[in-house]
Amino acid sequence: MFGTQRGLFLSRLRAVSAAVAPQATARPSLSTIAREWGRIGCLGFGGPPVHIALLRDLCVTRRRWIRDREFEDTVAAVNLLPGPASTQLAIACAHRLRGRTGALVGGAAFILPGLALILLLAAAFLAGDPPRWLRGAGAGAGAAVAAVAVRAGVDLIKPSWARAAPRRGPLLAYILLGAISAATVGPFLVLVLLACGVVSLALKRGTGLAAITPAPVALLLAAVASTGGLGALAWTAFKVGALSYGGGFVIIPLMQADAVTQHHWMTDGQFLNAVALGQVTPGPVVQTVAVVGYAAAGVGGGLLAALVAFSPSFLFVVVGANRFHALLANRAVRAFIDGAAPAALGAILGSAIPLALALSEPWQLAVLAAAATALLLLRRGVVATLVAAGGVGAAAALAGASLPG
Repeated sequence: MFGTQRGLFLSRLRAVSAAVAPQATARPSLSTIAREWGRIGCLGFGGPPVHIALLRDLCVTRRRWIRDREFEDTVAAVNLLPGPASTQLAIACAHRLRGRTGALVGGAAFILPGLALILLLAAAFLAGDPPRWLRGAGAGAGAAVAAVAVRAGVDLIKPSWARAAPRRGPLLAYILLGAISAATVGPFLVLVLLACGVVSLALKRGTGLAAITPAPVALLLAAVASTGGLGALAWTAFKVGALSYGGGFVIIPLMQADAVTQHHWMTDGQFLNAVALGQVTPGPVVQTVAVVGYAAAGVGGGLLAALVAFSPSFLFVVVGANRFHALLANRAVRAFIDGAAPAALGAILGSAIPLALALSEPWQLAVLAAAATALLLLRRGVVATLVAAGGVGAAAALAGASLPG
């Protein structure tokens, strides 16, 4: 009798636990992944925070495909990888549910809506004779980009600064080095980011700077000294996709010197337009590289740049997803990131200098001041601020204001 009652009690307890505890449901079909990841790709205005929130709501809260702890571990792991973290998270979640095929389907569905839209906008903005109001809208939105860079850098540095207390000296040194390099060394910024990571690794291992070999630096210098053409475009896109730390906005200093100064694919004004388009379209900010590719070689160049930039994200996840726990525990990886990531965050701040210097019209400086007030003091949204700046630019153009060439 007692045994029967005890068995009934345990059965009911298990039933209640099953109802309360989040349980992973049956894995979704590939068509479901394509539809849901595509929906996030269409609605993901606002960058990585929005993408992460949408993926959590889908995979953890509503569908219960992935447990909360596993999702958090995946977020932590992709933040240790170079490249666009929210894109890698979307690929990793799809990989968790349907393996390599799911990763390809989910990643493509997440990327393609924004990519198609940004290429259409690039065609309009980079046309030989776009309407005057459209040029003004681009000039207005582009004028606000330097303020967006400062906002992105400050927001990303705050958590690192809080975690580093009370030993903030090395962190500050890496941030300052990245900021100065972004404003001065142009296409060689990527070498500075890598060097900061290597220095951090050497110091934490206690091997000293003498243990750093110059061979990888020499190879990278040879790659940077590309002769131009599609090879140079592919190298620029590769830097964006595989060698950027600290979030999507670090692509700006990695691209600007290549696209404007070294290869002359774009003018300063067109590059500012490209950055603004990357912010106001849904999906990952890294899609900005497609505008650079379009300027260099048309639609084919835009597709090539996107393919090269996003390929490392797929490769990192497909090859390494099962090793994420080992990655989180690897001291060498963390030591490298402790140097490279703060330098990348500093580079975001430093990129504001050449972006501001690229402005050529007095009214653009007024738009920049207003955008800085809205973003840094009033804490308004980035997308809303850029749209408003574009509206001011369009009105200025229609009123007869001079526009940048």
